[in-house]
Amino acid sequence: MPASLAPLRHRGFALLWSGGFVSNIGTWMETVGVGILVTTETGSAGWAGLVAAAGFLPNAVLGPLGGALADRLPRKRLLIATTLVQTALAATLTVLAARGSPSPAVVTTIVLGSGCAMAIGFPSYQALLPDLVPTADLPGAIALSSAQWNLGRVIGPLLAGVVIGLGDYEWAFALNTVSFFAVIVVIGSLSLPPPGAQQEQSILRSIQAGLRFVRAEPGLRLVVGYMALNTLLAAPFIALVPAVALKLFENEDFGTSALVTAQGIGAVLMGLSLGPLHARYGGRRVLTAVLSGLPVALCAYAASPTLAVGVVTIFVVGFLYLGALSSFTTIAQLRAPAEYRGRVMSVLMVLLGALYPLGSVIQGTIADRIGLRATTAGAAAIMAVVLFVTWRLRPGLMRVLEEPGRVRSTRLDGATGAELHGP
Repeated sequence: MPASLAPLRHRGFALLWSGGFVSNIGTWMETVGVGILVTTETGSAGWAGLVAAAGFLPNAVLGPLGGALADRLPRKRLLIATTLVQTALAATLTVLAARGSPSPAVVTTIVLGSGCAMAIGFPSYQALLPDLVPTADLPGAIALSSAQWNLGRVIGPLLAGVVIGLGDYEWAFALNTVSFFAVIVVIGSLSLPPPGAQQEQSILRSIQAGLRFVRAEPGLRLVVGYMALNTLLAAPFIALVPAVALKLFENEDFGTSALVTAQGIGAVLMGLSLGPLHARYGGRRVLTAVLSGLPVALCAYAASPTLAVGVVTIFVVGFLYLGALSSFTTIAQLRAPAEYRGRVMSVLMVLLGALYPLGSVIQGTIADRIGLRATTAGAAAIMAVVLFVTWRLRPGLMRVLEEPGRVRSTRLDGATGAELHGP
């Protein structure tokens, strides 16, 4: 088996990847169907944006709760429970669509409920990856999981268009409902270790202990800082793709599809490459390289004179962006002990859930005033300057990622929840 696919040698991960891929395609089919349904019924892009936000924003609000539960409860049971909730909500949407067009408010409520269930369950999903593959294969497993999401993002909308065209919205929603059973069956077949002993007596204290742990661990502090920078300044290019296709290339439908597909293919290619790259060069060098290249690629994308050039440059942007995002997750997984893993993953989840919408709104508003090219290039330039100044003033900063974790999870006293050790 090629080195890029090495994590799939492990039965548990291969099953989880396959089940997640099936469910992910279904989720994207529902996402596209809901967006078309609401826009058609209301004639308002605002409703479509509200539905999208309802599915995404719970990550920022409920992510810490999901992380705390992932470290306190059996992750297998928690994942099955939250997936069953999503299945029931998808089935409800299917029935309502079959009986007649549900109101936008009802659709938004269902999407919000599904987003809440996902926000609570996703930290458990991320935290169980190190239980399924050895440490050497973890970077590749995380990258393949991200590649799976991007591949579903390409295939799901295509299938949704075909299914809705041949049948109706309820067919897309029904297929999404059925797809959740792939995850339920796979999770039920896995053998996972029990949760570690918890020092904290309440959920709130558990969340606080997780935040203290992230703050006390130098490598995790670094990852959180870089991920915040990347999410606020680089990630909004994803939200602005339709605007770029329409305003810069005057080709909204085909242009958006071409750009999204190219970005997804770039991300999938990075997903297949990241494991071998981490094994050969190490996480520090890979992260430094992708963070250095991403602002340059974004500037090239912003300056693209034609759609064809835009497709090529966003392919590179998707490649490097996925490399950064997967590297953040890999480093965090490797530096977090099992009993803190869910809470550490939830911190990264909150960053994405809070800063990506914020950055998208800010850059979209600025783009209306100064233009899309200047906005994307300006954000990339700010990111490049921050990275350059940081690395210039603290040239050895990234080397902390090559050192073993400096915090272990023993409780030194009633306040810290972590004990520093090692040089």
